[in-house]
Amino acid sequence: MFTTRPTLQGTFGMVSSTHWLASQSAMAVLEDGGNAFDAAVAGAFVLHVVEPHLNGPAGEVPVLFAPSGGGVRVLCGQGVAPAGATAAHYRGLGLDLVPGTGPLAAAVPGAFDAWLLLLRDHGTKPLDDVLKYAIGYAEHGHAPVEDVGAAVRSVRKLFTTEWTSSAEVYLPGGRPPRPGELLRNPALAATWKRVLAGTARGGDRETRIDAAREVWRRGFIAEALVRQSRRPTLDTSGERHTGTLTEADLAGWSASYEAPVTYDWNGWTVCKAGPWSQGPALLQQLALLPPELPAPGTADHLHLLIEGCKLAMADREAWYGDAAEVPLAELLSDAYNAERRTLVGAEASYELRPGSPGGRPPRLPARAHARTPAGHGGGFDPMGAGEPTAARFPADGPGPAEPRVGADGTTRGDTCHLDVVDRWGNMVAATPSGGWLQSNPVVPELGFPLGTRLQMAWLEEGLPNTLTPGRRPRTTLTPSLALREGVPVLAFGTPGGDQQDQWQLHFFLAAALRPPVRGGLDLQGAIDAPNWHNDSFPSSFHPRGRRPGAVTVESRTDPGAVAELRRRGHDVTVGPAWSEGRLCAVARDPRTGVLSAAANPRGMQGYAVGR
Repeated sequence: MFTTRPTLQGTFGMVSSTHWLASQSAMAVLEDGGNAFDAAVAGAFVLHVVEPHLNGPAGEVPVLFAPSGGGVRVLCGQGVAPAGATAAHYRGLGLDLVPGTGPLAAAVPGAFDAWLLLLRDHGTKPLDDVLKYAIGYAEHGHAPVEDVGAAVRSVRKLFTTEWTSSAEVYLPGGRPPRPGELLRNPALAATWKRVLAGTARGGDRETRIDAAREVWRRGFIAEALVRQSRRPTLDTSGERHTGTLTEADLAGWSASYEAPVTYDWNGWTVCKAGPWSQGPALLQQLALLPPELPAPGTADHLHLLIEGCKLAMADREAWYGDAAEVPLAELLSDAYNAERRTLVGAEASYELRPGSPGGRPPRLPARAHARTPAGHGGGFDPMGAGEPTAARFPADGPGPAEPRVGADGTTRGDTCHLDVVDRWGNMVAATPSGGWLQSNPVVPELGFPLGTRLQMAWLEEGLPNTLTPGRRPRTTLTPSLALREGVPVLAFGTPGGDQQDQWQLHFFLAAALRPPVRGGLDLQGAIDAPNWHNDSFPSSFHPRGRRPGAVTVESRTDPGAVAELRRRGHDVTVGPAWSEGRLCAVARDPRTGVLSAAANPRGMQGYAVGR
């Protein structure tokens, strides 16, 4: 079968990420004797530099990983709501949603601490060895991809009039970054150098890493983050607000480990983060599948997956979150999903239909039925970015500007992904996000902005995802690990906000059911296969609309299948041929030790490397 690239195979190490410089930097660490955890941390910090419109150090990251010979674990790098971030406080400001940008949307930053905890506990390299790649690109420059310049152009007026510290970094010489010209971030390089200098007073590798974590939580970085949170900042409400982040919030939080949520399907065990993420939605989609599947690519197949996704996402909206107990055992039980499966009819459904696990009545947010306003474009633009609204300069005149989303020229933040497997069998899947250059002003002393993940929580009381101090906002970030006979075999994931577990379902089914290529999983074929998504459930991002019945497919999809989907009532948008999904994947065959990797060709940015 023809694919855009080969599925790489080797025995030494494999990396796949959403940017070639991160992939090659991680591979350089493997070549230097590091393991998959060292490599993942090095690649992640490079992603902060080369994909600043997609992630940053003050964002967040869930990591699924499997040490060689050990079980799968989740590392939670999703920070919590600050102590002052109560729903009542936000409603008292006249808000009915958490703004999509600005300091009010900032959770306690989680990414930096999570990466350093992974390095301390499972890596082998000192911090300076893994940070040197990111420092080099920040200090000496890198040639930015086109989307960086596009993101900056979309918020140029805001940067020059309001967020001037961002203009200093991302409007060098007064103009947006251009491909082929070097983009530097000297403030970020200086930040990491200062961290390293402050931890160079002796002690072993682990002690120095912990010292760096303390600088983030209690040192000059914490002080600068809190100062930034207290600066009145224009956000998507059209008003200037200060945030709630304090020194105590930063000092009192750290990344943590937990067990994954798992589901067994067709000889595979798929592992995800808990219901503080949307990860279990992928498991629910698998649980909703009938024993026999229609032929891939047919209208029957697409209809089945789309309708199953709607049911899983309705349950996500009614039941997932960190502010209340989630009845996860019932949500993933065979009996519950057999009953839910009967709701998949011959026609497209348009209503949100959450279930009642254990007899509990579901409760949806009042805004869950809000439609995306007309004129927001037909479908999601995964290459223009896949996550939330970005900052937008208010229109002239009184009143807040409408923060627009969709294919109307507004850029949005998105996400990155990184997978690594090494010759010892260590495996990592991570989805860094947040802290986008469009989300908050650059902290001038540090070279990066705060995040905006709190926008995913509701201000309505009594919901599993109600904004609650000390609790995590439910995130869309959802890396995956899959096992065969209890042994880790496959690590994968994608950017894309609410689309992540839709695209991953399609990829996983294709990888699990396709005939082997050169004796292994056809990772590249599964990534290249025409993909799709639907928007029938509430968006996780401001302004939280939905498009009932809407499905977007790539133009490579069989026209007969598209026509049949429309006949069944689906509101189908046919997008560009290569527009749905940004998947990365690595694999290891436990029988032979052969490693594999593949990366998404869409967007001409992701790359897999290895040998």
